Amino acid sequence: MSEGPSTPTGSASRRGDAAERSPLAALLVPGLILVFCAFVAYLTTTFDRVPSSLAQGMQPADYPLFLLALLSLLAIVLAWQEWGKPRSRREPLPAVFWITLGLIAVFVVLAAFVDLFVAFFVFSFSLSYAWGERRLGLSLIIAVLTPAALFFLFGHLLEVRFPRGLLTNLIYG
Repeated sequence: MSEGPSTPTGSASRRGDAAERSPLAALLVPGLILVFCAFVAYLTTTFDRVPSSLAQGMQPADYPLFLLALLSLLAIVLAWQEWGKPRSRREPLPAVFWITLGLIAVFVVLAAFVDLFVAFFVFSFSLSYAWGERRLGLSLIIAVLTPAALFFLFGHLLEVRFPRGLLTNLIYG
C-alpha cells in the first residue's frame, strides 16, 4: 500500500504530489482578501457624509473604497494567474520574514500603548538591522528621519492631528 505517488527521487510523499491539490486552493487567499474587502466596504457605509453643498474633494468613505476596489482587482488578478497552475512545493519562509512579522506586531503595540512616533523609530531601526544593515549610524539616521518626515508631512503640511502618546503630548502640549 503506497502513501502516495512517487516523487522524482523515488520516495513516497506523505502529502501526495503537489499537483494533485484542488484547483480551488488557488482561490483561498484571493477569496479571503475579497471577503475582507467586502467587510471593510460595509464599514465605510457607517461613515458620516458631508452635505454635497459643503463637500470638497473626496468624502471620508471614498478613499477607502477606492483602495478596496484596487485591492479587490488585484485579488481577482491573483486568482486568475494561479488558477489551473500545478502547485509546486514551496520553500519554507526565511527567518527574516518571521522577524519582520514580529516587528510589525511590536509596532502595533507600541503605536497603541506608547506613541506612534516611538513605534516608527523602533520599527525603522529594528527593520533595517533585521534586513542586514550593519551600519548602526545609518540605521539611527533612518530611524530619526522617518518619524520626523512623517510628522512634518502629515502634522504640518496636511494638518493631521496624531493620537496622543509620549512624544505627541510633549509636542501638542
